[in-house]
Amino acid sequence: MSLELVLQYLISPTFFHGAMMTLLITVTSLAFGLIAGFILALLNQVKFPPVKWATIFYLWLFRGTPVLFQIIFIYNVLPSFGIRLTAFSSAVIALSLNEGAYMAEIIRSGLQAISRGQTTAAQALGMNRVSVMRYVVLPQAARIMLPPIGNQTIGMLKTSALVSVIAVEDLLLVANQTASASFRYFEALSAAGIYYLALTTIFMGLLYWMERSLQPKRRQHASAHSLSPLQILDDKH
Repeated sequence: MSLELVLQYLISPTFFHGAMMTLLITVTSLAFGLIAGFILALLNQVKFPPVKWATIFYLWLFRGTPVLFQIIFIYNVLPSFGIRLTAFSSAVIALSLNEGAYMAEIIRSGLQAISRGQTTAAQALGMNRVSVMRYVVLPQAARIMLPPIGNQTIGMLKTSALVSVIAVEDLLLVANQTASASFRYFEALSAAGIYYLALTTIFMGLLYWMERSLQPKRRQHASAHSLSPLQILDDKH
């Protein structure tokens, strides 16, 4: 074991590029997965049978097959239909489609956790459906959905390592190629592990901050501090 070699790998441009590629794949796939999940969650509530059954089929397909299978299928099978994608695009599409299936269930459960009485009351006040969703349902559902979405984010970061099988130069592929060339597997994989731990720690910190910022008592406390003394006295009277 050589700590100097581990440090050398950590500060090398190759490992840093691999870490940034992993981060890019994670963030991009997560963003598209959230969009797909939100659309699927809304479509799942549609009572029109063809739409509902198509949504159920999508969830069944992408939750019932391995992510690795989906990545390889999109990368190797689509070219036979004339659809040629880069390895990066194939990886992002596969991870986004897979993530959308899981995000749909998280978002659906979060939206259904809000009582219908609140939406009915908002509509009685003259708000349309878009305004009800934006100002009443989503702010409350976000607090419910954030912890499981956070877990999915951490899982996505680790799942992104699977894209190395289609030669995407992510962190794991860089570490494996470096180790294969030098036969220093412990040092190369240790450096990759440190990068993974650093990225997951950053994500966990951001999610913790977001959870605290969405707490109602904390937001009320912050808004109270933003008021002037005269406004506070007026509120008390």
